[in-house]
Amino acid sequence: MKHKIILDCDPGHDDAIAILLAAHHPEIDLLAITTVAGNQSLEKTTHNALKICSLANIRNVPIARGMDRPLVQPTRYAPDIHGESGMDGPDIPEPDIEVVPQHAVDLLVDLLMSSDGDITLVPTGPLTNIATAMRREPAVVPKIKAISLMGGAIGVGNRMPAAEFNIWADPEAAAIVFDCGRPITMSPLEVTHQAQATEAVISRLRDAKRTVANFAADLLVFFGDTYRNVFGFPAPPVHDPCAVAAVIDPTILHAHTMRVEIETIGEWTTGRTVCDVYGMLGKPANARVGYALDVTRFWEMVISTILTYE
Repeated sequence: MKHKIILDCDPGHDDAIAILLAAHHPEIDLLAITTVAGNQSLEKTTHNALKICSLANIRNVPIARGMDRPLVQPTRYAPDIHGESGMDGPDIPEPDIEVVPQHAVDLLVDLLMSSDGDITLVPTGPLTNIATAMRREPAVVPKIKAISLMGGAIGVGNRMPAAEFNIWADPEAAAIVFDCGRPITMSPLEVTHQAQATEAVISRLRDAKRTVANFAADLLVFFGDTYRNVFGFPAPPVHDPCAVAAVIDPTILHAHTMRVEIETIGEWTTGRTVCDVYGMLGKPANARVGYALDVTRFWEMVISTILTYE
């Protein structure tokens, strides 16, 4: 049985890899792609989603434009990592497909309400669309099979000292989602920083001499340069596909179940995922929090899927 998912994203170099993985993996049924402001403005992230799907010939998946700003916070982007377009680097043709007319939140609500409770949400950007859908129509919440998200950190952040970008960009939305009561798998920085696109990974993509694999390699080379310049990483951590991979094969993620609270009012810690590793809060667990990744199996999954494209 295929895993039915909706990929909620803000492309984004690593979101592009997540889209390619979700659209072609034989165990995933990608029902929709919804976009949100995050790595760049909503206009740019949506345009990037259309460009990725046009280039890769992903034409049977509706793409819907979502929320253009966080619930409460000012809009925050990441041009230092993803460039002014949100997906700088490769020369990508303009898209020849269009978004559906429906707003992403309405599409999320409609798909969930008409489902048999068998849809997993895979958010790889700020959680604004997901939280807005939950607030607009609370009846969608019990319809969600599970949520597999990329975001947060047990330890050090990557946008603020204590906060990872996706959660920091809309902490109020994250607080709603983590409090929803549905099963959550969180792929934090501790996991995604292990998913580094090394020279060996890029060489395997290049050696295939295929358009989409080459596009993926170009993305990762640009992403690698920014990560070296900003964080000193030897190779870029490809965050977002980890959330898709955790749906395909939950054992690819080594995780502990614990309580996660979202800091929304801290002077220095807003956007912090407070992971109660030792159960000090005395609250029931609400998330399966990854701490390690089976790196070899992860890259085998990602590369073999990308090589199925022309």
